[in-house]
Amino acid sequence: MASSSLFLLGALLVLASWQAIVAYDPSPLQDFCVADMNSPVRVNGFACKNPMDVSSEDFFNAAKFDMPRNTFNKLGSNVTNLNVMEFPGLNTLGISLARIDYAPMGVNPPHIHPRATELLTVLEGTLYVGFVTSNPNKLFSKVVCKGDVFVFPKAMIHFQMNLDHDKPAVAQSALSSQNPGVITIVSAVFGSQPPISDDVLTKAFQVEKKLIDWLQSQFWENNY
Repeated sequence: MASSSLFLLGALLVLASWQAIVAYDPSPLQDFCVADMNSPVRVNGFACKNPMDVSSEDFFNAAKFDMPRNTFNKLGSNVTNLNVMEFPGLNTLGISLARIDYAPMGVNPPHIHPRATELLTVLEGTLYVGFVTSNPNKLFSKVVCKGDVFVFPKAMIHFQMNLDHDKPAVAQSALSSQNPGVITIVSAVFGSQPPISDDVLTKAFQVEKKLIDWLQSQFWENNY
């Protein structure tokens, strides 16, 4: 009876471990799998390009990550992604990059990457960064400077803000997925299509309907 219980416990542990493993990008079963963006095959990711047709160019991208981006917008920030959609050679490799430009006092608003942990390196400037855990929602935040590194765990709400009133800032992020995805909190809540019911939002935020209507109108007016 005891041995049967131990066997069952072991089986459950193996199952739990297996589920944790498959929750991330699948490990490659070959040296590389350059994405065939024109393939009609639908898989979890992208079908592989014929290895005989792969060249060195498939593993190169002229991303121009050294060039400043335009931050003239309401948020004062610009995120340049380099994932499998822009760089097919990343397919199955479980990694992508992003360059983030911040105007003075610019913000990369609270958002999540549902499929990736993010490792941010400050290239220029000083940022206030942080993430919020699952309930009961503890905030971990820090002021980080040029050369500093900060990690945002997978699927945690996180943000960055340039603290300088006069100078821009730049950061670069490595993400642990070829296609991390992004959900910006304000646009998900107030700008979904079709919109979330006012009854749901007024109850959730414990405010009057006219405030919810105003927030939704602000979202569309500012085009977040």
